[in-house]
Formats: sequence, C-alpha cells, structure tokens
Amino acid sequence: MRALFLGLALCLGLASPASAVRITVDLSDQMMTVDTGSGFLGSYRWKVSTARSGYVTPKGKFRPYLMKKMHYSRKYDNSPMPHAIFYHGGYAIHATPHVKSLGRPASHGCVRLSPQNAKTLFRLIHQAGMKKTSIRIVP
Repeated sequence: MRALFLGLALCLGLASPASAVRITVDLSDQMMTVDTGSGFLGSYRWKVSTARSGYVTPKGKFRPYLMKKMHYSRKYDNSPMPHAIFYHGGYAIHATPHVKSLGRPASHGCVRLSPQNAKTLFRLIHQAGMKKTSIRIVP
C-alpha cells in the first residue's frame, strides 16, 4: 500500500524523488537498512539472506553499476534474479521467492530480498540514480 501511495504522490508532484539512497547490509543480523535522504520517502529496514556457509558476500563500500528488471544467472543454472542491482562483479541485490529463508544466510553470495522489497528498492534507486546510491556491507 505504501508503494502505491508513493507512486501516486510522485506522479502528482506531491513528493520529490529520493535525493540519495544509502543502503547498509548488516551480515551479522541479516538486515538491510535503506535511507532515502527524504523525510517523505522515509527509511526502510528489511530482512535479507546473504552468503551461506562455503560462499561469501563481499564486505565494503560499493555503488551499483547495472540494474536489470529481470536477470538470469549464467553461473547458477539460469536462476531468475528479479529487480537485480549489481554492485560488485556478479554480486547483486535481488528478489527471491524463498522468503522463508530471509533473516538467515542462504544465498551463493548475493543479497536477497522479498519480491516487494526488491521492487521498492529498485524503484528508489531508479528515481535517485545509481550515482547517488551507496551500498555498504558490514560484518
């Protein structure tokens, strides 16, 4: 519902797009915090899944370099990666249908979100621009 209201408000000129999007992924608590830099668009806190045992989610500061509404992984059997936001090599933030796994490590290294949250994040970054988006992944 919030996403629908936000989209309507942007179309009517009642809200401006995010001035910047700051994303922090905390690997220890499997949570993502998103700050839009706009009081109207607000902040978000979502459960994620990152690398399970034997895999790694790279830590550090990044900027997205590619966004694809739908991507299929060449490395992992053409697995779908909806609302993919690539930030480091083949690593991306993207939607997953495995929402019951959110909140604990379960991926091959990507940061996975619920489909609705991935769609919201994709839209926020699209509005602000990739150059105004930062991604920080902390232990």
